[in-house]
Amino acid sequence: MMSARLCASFLALFALAGCAADNYVPKGEPSMYRSLAQPGAQLDEAAAASMISGYRANNGLSAVTLDPELTRMAQGQAEIMAKRDKLDHAAGKPFNVRLKAAGYDAKVAAENIGAGYHTLAEAFSGWRDSPPHRANMLLKGATRMGIAAVYTPKSKYKVYWAMIIAQPDERKN
Repeated sequence: MMSARLCASFLALFALAGCAADNYVPKGEPSMYRSLAQPGAQLDEAAAASMISGYRANNGLSAVTLDPELTRMAQGQAEIMAKRDKLDHAAGKPFNVRLKAAGYDAKVAAENIGAGYHTLAEAFSGWRDSPPHRANMLLKGATRMGIAAVYTPKSKYKVYWAMIIAQPDERKN
């Protein structure tokens, strides 16, 4: 009789433990999966730099750090594309002209743009799966980056992206 009660107690305990596991709710989703297709949504730039640095490391390249000037330029490009509702490297001015006008001296630099990706993970995957965009993320010598995403509710795309990756010319800075 005692062993039947003990067995029943253990079964009840395990059943309760199972219920607790079923009710587990994570504290929040990783920022790379957060939708930016909503008012007030903010891109986690540090997560973007970490993601791209990890991808570069997996391909034998150096990490990149966030550069405020490149981020400002990326923000400007994403904003003008959103305003014009047009995905275009030259929506304002061509990339090389914008880089020079900003006074950013770079040995090498490249830009990725995108539209319609609602999360950082989607933008990264889209760029990774496109040979020219992948080549930009894997730009040899690059050590800095800037990235921006702009929400525009009236566009079919909802979110415009710009990322600039570069190797500053330290001799000129």
